[in-house]
Amino acid sequence: MAPKWRELADRIAEQIRNGEIQPGEALPQIRDQVEAGEGSKSTVHQAYKALEVEGLVTSSRGHGTVVRSRTRLKRLGIARYDKVKWRDGDEVAFIADRVASGRAYKRNEQTQSVSRVQASGLVAEGLGVPLGSDVYARARLVKEGTQPTHTLTSYYRPEHVEGTRIVDPTPGPAGRGGGYRVLYDAGYEIDHMKEALHARIPTADETKLLQLPVGEPVVELHRTTYTADGTVVEFAVGVHAASRFAWEYEFKVPDSANDNGSDEEGSA
Repeated sequence: MAPKWRELADRIAEQIRNGEIQPGEALPQIRDQVEAGEGSKSTVHQAYKALEVEGLVTSSRGHGTVVRSRTRLKRLGIARYDKVKWRDGDEVAFIADRVASGRAYKRNEQTQSVSRVQASGLVAEGLGVPLGSDVYARARLVKEGTQPTHTLTSYYRPEHVEGTRIVDPTPGPAGRGGGYRVLYDAGYEIDHMKEALHARIPTADETKLLQLPVGEPVVELHRTTYTADGTVVEFAVGVHAASRFAWEYEFKVPDSANDNGSDEEGSA
């Protein structure tokens, strides 16, 4: 037979999942649950902690235990980098995600710091420069309202960005069209990119910065951006709160057998 705290946690979890308790709604105070006969203070506390570990609620001083939002931002794949958005318009990638999600945004919900640093092993490999080389790091924290959603730090070779808006720490995207438009205007039009993702446990600093609930993992993104001739013009590392995004990709399915066949026929 399950312990009483587990029975209480399961009952509240079912109420959350079927909509009886809505996102943003606070659970009763522990003392109120005790007075209602739901068990001892320890029993209710254990139940609430279990719900927090399972990602259904968050607990904080002054706000109590609150049901978490289940509506995630769409984190678009290929479509977020459409040149029409940033070259011809002003829809940088994080704004494209908000638009696709039907969510409001403000440009100052992205803040950043810019510094010149020595390339770590990861950054040196990503940019294709020697270990310890001077590179620019543009570190952003992106929020939705007051809640952080992710961090993203882009690294650049100085010769690509020196004197451009990319190294300007003013909050918000780097001018109209953001960083990719800046690179485009400087003669470095982006052509293709590679993204790699992995989930991991956050560090203590990341937990604090992203305001993560207990037990929530993060998704780390590595993005490498190239020009048509294969020059790397950006290497970026992002850390995303796992529960705040739904990753979405739409693309044409490749058929390498037919592609190879066409190449062979064309060269015959």
